[in-house]
Amino acid sequence: MPFASQLGIELRKAEPGEVIGSLAYSPRLCTAGGVLHGGALMTLADTLGAVCAYLNLPPGGRTATTTSATNFLRPVGAGSVTGTATPVHLGRSVIVVRIDVTDAHGKLAATTTQTQAVLPGPQERRT
Repeated sequence: MPFASQLGIELRKAEPGEVIGSLAYSPRLCTAGGVLHGGALMTLADTLGAVCAYLNLPPGGRTATTTSATNFLRPVGAGSVTGTATPVHLGRSVIVVRIDVTDAHGKLAATTTQTQAVLPGPQERRT
């Protein structure tokens, strides 16, 4: 995932029931106030949610994010953040994933609920 690696997102665990990744604090990812930008936290959540959805697809399936809602609960001004994605619903047409992002002290900094469409593979497309 080129964009995620460009930001420094690292996958720590990738299994269908749980995906864990992290993002280190960097001034280049901050707001003018010196805290991690919400977009950086959302990118971590989106990346982990997409990996979780992908790992739960049927054979040959593809996925795309259709909705993503993030609640920011505390600022992150140092250390790193860790995201944990877990599937909430594994349906035939949608997968819903929850991603909790914690700060270096294990405190919840943001939580995201993401819906991913389950799409057929290229060979299964209807014309």
